[in-house]
Amino acid sequence: MRAWLAIAATCGLALALAACGFHPLYGRIGDSPGAQAMFGSIYVPPIELETAGYELRNDLAELLQAKVNPAGTLYDLKVTLIERSQPIAIQNETIGTLKEVEITRYNYTLVANYELVDRKTQKVLTKGTESSLSAYDVVASPYATLVAQKDAQARTAQDIAQQLRLRLGIYFVQQTRAPK
Repeated sequence: MRAWLAIAATCGLALALAACGFHPLYGRIGDSPGAQAMFGSIYVPPIELETAGYELRNDLAELLQAKVNPAGTLYDLKVTLIERSQPIAIQNETIGTLKEVEITRYNYTLVANYELVDRKTQKVLTKGTESSLSAYDVVASPYATLVAQKDAQARTAQDIAQQLRLRLGIYFVQQTRAPK
């Protein structure tokens, strides 16, 4: 009896989702290519900021399966980055009569302003801002702290790449569904 009830509920849910117009974001929509197919026509030019820009461009190229060479592409994804490191944890220590203050943790914030530009007309099709925050500890070893900082930069770049993929996917789906 329970198995039959579970099957009926699953079928009812599937019918409700089909009736509401639900469809996969990255899949094909009828004859129109899905967002994933459109990603291949994007060129991601080099991004400023040595480590974070390099990480973000590589993550975007991988996630979007975008071109790293502008030949034959329809769009440019132009990204400018702003990064900030803020001390968030401080340790006070008294050594003799001296009071020392030591930073033990940082918040690393990366903000990406992006524009999707039509290569033919140079018209900005969509633009926006995405941001991500990651934290890292300061430890006794300078090398370990540097590795933690680079890891925080890589995590924030990967998070922003995921956000941009979602934003661009929504844009392309809306364009394929918009009346001409």
